[in-house]
Amino acid sequence: MPSFLEITPDKLNRIIGTPNLPTIIDARDEDDYAADQRLVPTTIRRDYRTVADWGPSVGGPSIIVCQKGRKLSHGVAAYLRFLGQDAEVLEGGFEAWRDGQGTLVPADKLPPRDATGRTVWVTRSRPKIDRIACPWLIRRFIDPSAIFLFVPANEVSAVADRFNATPFDIEDVFWSHRGALCTFDVMIEELGLHSEPLDHLAIIVRGADTARPELAPEVPGLLAASLGLSRMFNDDLEQLEAGMTLYDAFYRWCRDATDETHNWPNPRKG
Repeated sequence: MPSFLEITPDKLNRIIGTPNLPTIIDARDEDDYAADQRLVPTTIRRDYRTVADWGPSVGGPSIIVCQKGRKLSHGVAAYLRFLGQDAEVLEGGFEAWRDGQGTLVPADKLPPRDATGRTVWVTRSRPKIDRIACPWLIRRFIDPSAIFLFVPANEVSAVADRFNATPFDIEDVFWSHRGALCTFDVMIEELGLHSEPLDHLAIIVRGADTARPELAPEVPGLLAASLGLSRMFNDDLEQLEAGMTLYDAFYRWCRDATDETHNWPNPRKG
């Protein structure tokens, strides 16, 4: 039974991938981290010894992860609460999350972060499917503060080089289509994000992005909504913000509502 200062792995698993997820901070010491360099989704690494320096910048609620959910995470969480911030500890720590088969992201697959701790990505302007779906996946499961640069197609490589940004969904880069898979599929595979709802959503995205409506009944709906958004917004970043809500809805449907139907009139008597 967790204390009011702790969150269970099951509860954390339910809120990962949803908007307004607290900041997850990995405070494992260097030896524990070196033994398993994987991270709970959206985690940012911080040195527990310098919490006085970085603590004020956390801003909102946070969940602290150490190896076993004991002294390091409780100490960091207590310090953050002293600074006036809401902070909980992952019950059982990294070991409980790992042993419970929680999703873990390999740190060596993550791009470098900029001076403010954010990952920076670049792709072609005027997004439709993959170039909205992938940023949604990154912000919900990798880096909620990720920066996305939308530029002309022939400038993506140069911008990536000059601004230390990671290119995606263009030809001849790591994060792109592979055979029948779209970039969204590739990110799920490479980042260890496989789950039943994300795999279901990936089929819908793949069908919409590669003109294969036969892959799932929902493909035409996602395609129609995506093309509609692309015509509603001239600003790619405004379109991305609207698309975040669209993919939040599709993800929650894949996770919680695939068996639910709706009809009218209500068949209940009375």
